[in-house]
Amino acid sequence: MNNFYRGNIIKTAYSAVFIALGIVLPFAFHAIPNAGSILLPMHIPVLLCGLICGAPYGLACGILTPLISSALTGMPNAAVLPAMICELAAYGLASGLLIRFIKTKSFYSNIYISLIGAMLFGRIFYGLINAIIFKAGQYSIGIWASAAFITAIPGAIIQIIIIPIIIISLKQANLIPLNEANTSRVKNSHID
Repeated sequence: MNNFYRGNIIKTAYSAVFIALGIVLPFAFHAIPNAGSILLPMHIPVLLCGLICGAPYGLACGILTPLISSALTGMPNAAVLPAMICELAAYGLASGLLIRFIKTKSFYSNIYISLIGAMLFGRIFYGLINAIIFKAGQYSIGIWASAAFITAIPGAIIQIIIIPIIIISLKQANLIPLNEANTSRVKNSHID
């Protein structure tokens, strides 16, 4: 089988796993009050999908995860679903694009710069989309800053710690398809 098709099949399978995780993780935290807005469990699989599989897969994962989760579990609810779809799509797209174009000499740096850049882009995009479309006239910089940076601090810390560990572990076990743009750098880097 052609490597291109094989790679796309593998990335599609991984994307399906990330979508499933994006449904299961928030459901697992349902007993904790406001866990979704504090721990951001749905963000982790979407960011992983973009970083591991690339921008188109991250974008699709960001759109499909909240849609399927809402249909199956009622979370997120219909009132926040459109904004959440846009936010998660932005995370998946940005993480996939950044990991493809960030080219440092360190695999670790590529991951962290791409992850943090995607996290910032997603939060900025979420604020803009709420201010312009979903909550026009009712949304302020204070509300956005509080939701994106203060309430979400625990979730952001979890993402910065967990996501690179997962990617590095999967890479060491040769279990992840790597974006073509990073393959040569990763093969030449040494991970202890």
